[in-house]
Amino acid sequence: MVVMGTPGTGKTTVSRLLASRMKALHVDLGELVAAEKLFSSVDRKRKSLVADIPRVARRVREIIGKSRRSIIIDGHYVADIVPFDSVHLAFVLRCDPDKLKKRLESEGVKGEKNLENVAAEILDVCLWDAVNAYGVKKICEIDTSNKKPEDVVKEILAVLRGKIKATIGKVDWLKKLEEEGRVREFLG
Repeated sequence: MVVMGTPGTGKTTVSRLLASRMKALHVDLGELVAAEKLFSSVDRKRKSLVADIPRVARRVREIIGKSRRSIIIDGHYVADIVPFDSVHLAFVLRCDPDKLKKRLESEGVKGEKNLENVAAEILDVCLWDAVNAYGVKKICEIDTSNKKPEDVVKEILAVLRGKIKATIGKVDWLKKLEEEGRVREFLG
């Protein structure tokens, strides 16, 4: 299974908790890229590593092939890494733009990088990446804005057990901001 979302939506925290509950292997793509030096360059402006997608994809396929346990892979670019046939469900975590901006600031992400991430969330970038990679039937969108990570884990487990239907289309930040007359505040 994969957990996707814009940086700051709670992917890694939720994935770690979920892996612990399920006794699954957790793979954080950001940590994997850094630990195994699977990057092609360093973006000094954004203070981030630029993942070497083909190398990361090969490494993730190796991990999937060797694991005897369920695997939870998290990252905002997971749709570029994990192939369709390796994914049972893709969970896309979402967060209200105001809350996301504050979360990112509290993590030290400021300025242009913060605005780029919030804009990506408003424009559904990770959701559409997931849909393009895995199709609508394999996607479950979860709004984490007002939920504790433990509650998000419970929701994911309920979806996996068939108690809640996996759906998308619940979140529309652009419409919300349009109704509030605040689109330009985030998208210039």
